[in-house]
Amino acid sequence: MAERQRRTPRQARAEAKIEAILDAAFQLLEADGVERLTTNHVAERAGVSIGTLYQYFGGKQDVLAALAQRRAAAVRDAIARTVIERPDLGSVRTIVRALMNGVEGSPATRQVLLDALFRQSRDGMLLHHHQAFLAAIAGKARLEVELTPETAFVLTHAVIGLLRAAAEPELNLDPEALEDELVRLMEAYVAALAAGKGGQRRS
Repeated sequence: MAERQRRTPRQARAEAKIEAILDAAFQLLEADGVERLTTNHVAERAGVSIGTLYQYFGGKQDVLAALAQRRAAAVRDAIARTVIERPDLGSVRTIVRALMNGVEGSPATRQVLLDALFRQSRDGMLLHHHQAFLAAIAGKARLEVELTPETAFVLTHAVIGLLRAAAEPELNLDPEALEDELVRLMEAYVAALAAGKGGQRRS
């Protein structure tokens, strides 16, 4: 079984090329911004031919989407570990902070990658991360609240949705103050669920 799961040399080389392309895209995004980012520049920085880049990506937007996806998966896995290790209110700030700071880079780069990630929501990528997170903590996290499909949806989407709205630069929101408010929101929701108030309909 282990032998069949082991990557072949061809798979390893392909993954290495993909990583090089994504690393190059991030470096160029940081240095020059999204307007000047081209697939030719990315291929040159990555040390691959433009044909090789197009073997794995359909174009610039696909590269950005893959870059955002890679970072989102890393954040998701980190949050899953936090929930498993500290399934209480004390972990809320750590989780909020991970979501706020998980997309690395300058503010401009973060905006580009967030936009790329949310564009994928039409293709079910947010649902994919939601399901992958629940699968990662299933049977491992001793939560203080009942995780119904509805509460799980709110817990995994509330902060993300607000961060998406807060990414508009015209809002000029203070990151530290925003973090405090998001923590206040989620702590209150989790506390209400723990107290048995969640999910009760008014008569």
